[in-house]
Amino acid sequence: MRNRIPPVPKRFKKVRGEERIQEAFENIPRITNETVAEHREDVLKGARKYKYPLAHSKHRIVIISTTLIVLALIGFFVYTSLALYRFQTTSAFMYRVTQVLPFPVAKAGKHFVAYENYLFEIRRYEHYYQTQQRVDFGSKDGKRHLDRYKPVALKEVTDAAYVKQLAAKYHVSVSNTEVNSAIDALRAQNHSSAQELADVTNKFFGWSIDDLKREVKQELLAQKVAAKLDTATQATAVNVLQQLRGGADFNTLVAQYSQAGDKANNAGQYADMAITSASTTVPPAVVRQLQRMQVGDVSDVIEAGNTLEIVKLTANNSGKMTAQHISFNLQPIDHYISDYKKSHAQHTYIKVD
Repeated sequence: MRNRIPPVPKRFKKVRGEERIQEAFENIPRITNETVAEHREDVLKGARKYKYPLAHSKHRIVIISTTLIVLALIGFFVYTSLALYRFQTTSAFMYRVTQVLPFPVAKAGKHFVAYENYLFEIRRYEHYYQTQQRVDFGSKDGKRHLDRYKPVALKEVTDAAYVKQLAAKYHVSVSNTEVNSAIDALRAQNHSSAQELADVTNKFFGWSIDDLKREVKQELLAQKVAAKLDTATQATAVNVLQQLRGGADFNTLVAQYSQAGDKANNAGQYADMAITSASTTVPPAVVRQLQRMQVGDVSDVIEAGNTLEIVKLTANNSGKMTAQHISFNLQPIDHYISDYKKSHAQHTYIKVD
């Protein structure tokens, strides 16, 4: 039988433990003013072994994060490109994307046509027919309905791009004042307040007032470009005005030159016998000019949208006016766009036929 070593009494264990603690305290380095720099260096030396693995991990995190971001961006652009160019999505999300990122839908000459412009037109059309005609564009009939309109919308936005190029070439512009005047005339014609106009615009087209102003500005620009380029009609109107200034009879010149449909029956008298700012049959530019005239006065040549007008105020009864006019039809803007396209070809990036 082996000899067993008797256990150490607990009191001796306690003594030995206290001795180790005492010894540990005695081995703690004493820091003085003379040794503080040396002690700091020892501490930093011990920490440096953890620095390089941490820096390496940080570098890997940056690489991984950058890679994920790049992959996410590539995925986003692939998804967006497929949605726009293959599936031709017209959702609100894709419309917002095109408002931020300049994806092109076509090229007019050397200038790209923004996809956002195309969706702006398509979404207006969809909104009107969904809310007012109850067309379901998710159905087969609805899709065919939309497919028939897509070429029209694409032509409109590419033609608008050509109009802007012609406007820049011939120094034609539309001011905010002109746009606001057109909006005011629209409100007056419909007897509506600013809020009522905003509500109606949103209801029928899904547009804000800024969207409406954008559309009005484009229409005014097309009209002004046509008026600028139609030099033959401008020359005819100026010639007639010179004859009037020289004493020629207004009624005689109406019969000879006016291209309005009302000249034969009433010597160019506007059908509206109480012309005001709310008149819908008289161009707003003409109304504004008449309001500045005295009875019997003859105006200068007025650009009135798709026509040039020379007017004579025949009566004014407390703001309710009657007037005669000699009207000269301007060439439509399509005439000049077609000529311009011959040397500035169009390319489209979506199939809409």
